[in-house]
This record gives sequence, structure tokens and C-alpha cells, in this order.
Amino acid sequence: MALNDFQRVRRLGRYLEQDRKRLALIFLILLPVAFAGAIQPLLVGQAISVLRGEATFYFLKDLPMSSSIRFLIGGLLISVLLRLFLQGYQTYNIQAVGQRLTARIRHDLFSHAMALSLRYHERMPVGKLLTRLTSDVDALSEVFGSGAVGVLADVVSLLVIAVTMLLVDWRLGFLLLLTQIPVTFFILWLQKRYRRANYKVREELSQLNADFQENLQGLEVVQMFRRENINGRKFNKTGLIYRQAVNGTIFYDSSISAFIEWVSLAAVATVLAVGGLMVTAGTMGLGPLTTFILYSQRLFEPLRQLAERFTQIQGGLTAVERIGELLEQKIEISDNDPIKTSSIELANSSRGDLGEVIFENVSFSYRPDEPILRNLDFRIAPGENVALVGPTGSGKTTLIRLLCRLYEPQNGRILIDGNDIRRIPISYLRKQLGVVLQDTFLFSGNVAENLRLDTEIDDVRLIEICRDLGLQNLLSKLPSGLNTELRERGSNLSSGERQLLSVARVAIRNPRVLIMDEATAFMDPSTEATLQRDLDRLLEKRTALVIAHRLATVESADRILVLRRGVLVEQGTHKELRDLGGLYAQLADLQERGLAKL
Repeated sequence: MALNDFQRVRRLGRYLEQDRKRLALIFLILLPVAFAGAIQPLLVGQAISVLRGEATFYFLKDLPMSSSIRFLIGGLLISVLLRLFLQGYQTYNIQAVGQRLTARIRHDLFSHAMALSLRYHERMPVGKLLTRLTSDVDALSEVFGSGAVGVLADVVSLLVIAVTMLLVDWRLGFLLLLTQIPVTFFILWLQKRYRRANYKVREELSQLNADFQENLQGLEVVQMFRRENINGRKFNKTGLIYRQAVNGTIFYDSSISAFIEWVSLAAVATVLAVGGLMVTAGTMGLGPLTTFILYSQRLFEPLRQLAERFTQIQGGLTAVERIGELLEQKIEISDNDPIKTSSIELANSSRGDLGEVIFENVSFSYRPDEPILRNLDFRIAPGENVALVGPTGSGKTTLIRLLCRLYEPQNGRILIDGNDIRRIPISYLRKQLGVVLQDTFLFSGNVAENLRLDTEIDDVRLIEICRDLGLQNLLSKLPSGLNTELRERGSNLSSGERQLLSVARVAIRNPRVLIMDEATAFMDPSTEATLQRDLDRLLEKRTALVIAHRLATVESADRILVLRRGVLVEQGTHKELRDLGGLYAQLADLQERGLAKL
């Protein structure tokens, strides 16, 4: 096992600390299970020796033949029942521990994935991430349940059988043990190649899931543009590559099984040949020979299981490697030396006005060769309503992502009420920001849950807020009002209705700074007019940063910031910027003529 594998497995071992007692019991049972299995061929051989009048155990010498046979049959029955009971009990405990292990790992993987920045998630396809959270974790569970403990059990069985054989007859015992050397080296040789092939299988499975997930998400576009056949051919190509990768693992797996089967047959033949000569020469009885024939089969059974389990373990180590790669991803945005929330609230209460936003020489780029924002420097006063306009790709959405600390700027800093947002606890920062995006995301669940999100509010107060925001018409259309179940992404609502709920859930949280990305873009004129009054009340005495595409929204703003290629080129009121005759005036003229958006 490579050092990296050892380190990763060792780190995952901490998930088993809560099950130490049960693990100790599992390991304790290994010895009696191995002894119960190893004694069975010995008892059968002794029964044949009794029947043939050959040398037997000293305590059987003085017993009549019938009593000896009954004693041996009783011992064989007890050993079989004991082994079955202990193995069943052991298997149950192993599976129980394995399921708890995977549940803990999956929980940490989910939490870690949720904490990773958008930069990572934009690079990682959702299907590939889902494979690590599901298939890879399941493979790890299978390894622990059938592999790791099973390997240890097989090793103990091999040792017990080996010692027993040497005690019965060291010559045949030594001969049988010699056959294990080439088997062991060949298995190790094949396992290295199986490991590489299995990693490729996992990668191709991730790609297969990613393609499938992408087609399901874009099903509407696929059907409208008649891409079924083209996308189907592409998916089949990915499936073919996955099948070829699986065939590689099947080849190595079957090679191991076939080789062990061949060697076991050769070992039995060798025992029969050598043992037969010894029986003929009178140096060995038929009973001990029978014992060794059974042992030769028993000896290769753990090896066969070891080979299968090593195959599982190699698959599990691949899963551990891929899970480790995810857990090792650095969390770029975290609370580093945060200011205590109580200190922030105390300082803010002494300032009076709240909601000041300052960008100080902020620069940001998704890639080093493509700067998005360049030395952005402006201040939004508490309670000021600022509109953000500019051509597509000018950095408006990126600015909002930086303010919400979904990304970190490469240069400069952002302050809210005099505090650098990198020192404000993330949970507290995002609680102070109310964001209404143009593309509204709703979770599956009922309407009330989507309105509350992380806010604790009772049903009575929720109904009052919905009434104040003018949601009665929408709620009256829904079958069960606030208790109406929403499908995935709220697909049973129109775009305008989803956006209406998005505005409402922000209003419920009563944020200090309101960020809106054309919140009424998908609403019909009637709904927008109804909501506008509530939006005006929501914006009253509250700092607002609005990405605006409509002239009416821009004109009502206290100040307008105009961006072009990440640079703040103009700022002022609507009238001041129109009189200036610059970029804003050009965009406004084009929109009035219906040729462009702001």
C-alpha cells in the first residue's frame, strides 16, 4: 500500500472511534471462528482413522469404535454450529459498523462539499461530485464490510490451518505451504494493475453520471432543438469507454480466480500423489491423508476469498483516494480570525446608521489572464439605493458574489459598516445581506419552508408578512396555500411566481443590505405593479445595491454606478449621467429605442 493510501486510510480510521468496543468484539471472534473451521478436517480424518484402526488421538484409543465415532460426529456438529453462529453474529456487527462508518463519511463529505467555494464547484461537474458522495462511499462500505475485516479473518484462518497441518504432518504441511509463495506473488502483481484499471472505471463512471445529469437538466433544450440522437450518440460513446474500462477489471479479477483454482487443483493432486506413496509405504495412514486433502481445499478457500477481497480492497482504496481528494480540497473561504459577533453589533449600534458598503481598490479575476474587476473603488452610504449598470460581462454579478463572499478578491478589500468582510463571521455576514437573484432557486418541500429557510418564524407571523407583501393572490391559487408541496426547483410554479417568493423570503429576514438582480424581470406588469409598493417599503431606510436592466428601476435610484470591463467609468444620478453623454447615456438611448438593455 502506498504511503498516501496509508495516510488516507489512517485518517478515515477516526470515523471508527465510536465503535471501538464492537470492533474489539469482532476481532475477538476471529480466533474461535478460525479454530472451529480448522478442526473440522481433523475430525473427519480421525473418523477414518478410527474406522481403519489407524493411530488416533490418545483420548480415543480406549474408547469403543462406536463411541469414538459418536464423539467425533458430535464434535463436528458442534464446530459447524458454533462457526455458523459466530460468523453470523460477526457479519451482522461488521455490516452495522460499516453502515455507520459510511454515514459519518458521507455526512462530512456533504458538509465539506457545501463549504467549498463556487470556484471549485464551477470546475467540478455535478455528476462527478455525486459519484464520490454515493458510489465511492458505497465502495468504501463494501470494503470494510467484506474486505478489511474479512482479509484479517482469512489471514487468521490461514495461520491456524498452517500450524495445524504442520502439527499433523510437517512434510505434507510444508509442501502445501510452499504452493502459497507463487500464488501470493502473482496476486500482488495482478492487484497493482487492477488498481489502475479500477481508478479508470471510477473516473469513467463519474463522467457517465455527469453526462446523464447534464442531459436531464437540459432536457427542455435537448427536446426543443432535437438533440436526442446527437446527445444519445455522445452518451453511448461515454458508456462504451466505461464498458471497456470495466472489462479491464474483469480480466484481472477473473485471472486471479482462475489462477488460484488451477493451483488448488495442482496442490490436491500433489497431496494425493505424495500422500498416496506415503500410505503405500506405511509411513502415513489414510485418515491423515484425508485430513490433508481437506486442508488443501480449506487452505485455498481463504486464498480465493483473499483474492476476491483484495479486488474489493483495491476498489475501496480507489474510492478512498477519490474521497480523500475531495476532503483534501482546501476551503478557500472560511472564518479566519473573525471578529466576535457581539463586538460587531456593539460597534454598529454606536454608529447609528447601518448598511455602509465600501469597495477599496478591489480587483478580481476567475483566471489570471482575464481580469473581471479592476481597482474598483466606491462607497455606498447607509440607506442609499444604488443601481449597477453596464454591458454584459462588465462584472456586475461578480461584484455581488464578492460582496456575499462567495469569492475572495485578489487585491483590495470590502467593508460593511467599517468591518472588513473577511473578518466578519460568514454566517453573520450573510444574515445581514438579503439577495434576490434573477434566476430563483426553490428547494423541494412546501412553500412555507422555502420562505423561512434559516429564519425561525411561526405560522401566524409568516401569514401576516405574506399579506403585507401582497402574496394573497399567489397563495390563493395554490392548492394548499403555504403548505403546498413544490417540485424540484419549484417547477410547478411560473418564473414570476418563483421570483415573487424569492423577494418575500428576503423580506422576512429583514436584511441590513439588500442586493437585487432585476428581481421583477419575469413578472407580468400586474404582479410587478402590486409588488413595487412592497419593494419600495422594503428598500426604505435600507442600503440597496440593484443590478438594473430597466430604465424605470435605474431612474429611481439615488445613484448609478456604470461598469465597463470591470472598471467604474461613471457614477451619478440618472439626470447627471444623461447630461454627461457617456456610456450610460448611450445605453439609455438604445433602451428607449428598444435596442438594448442597461
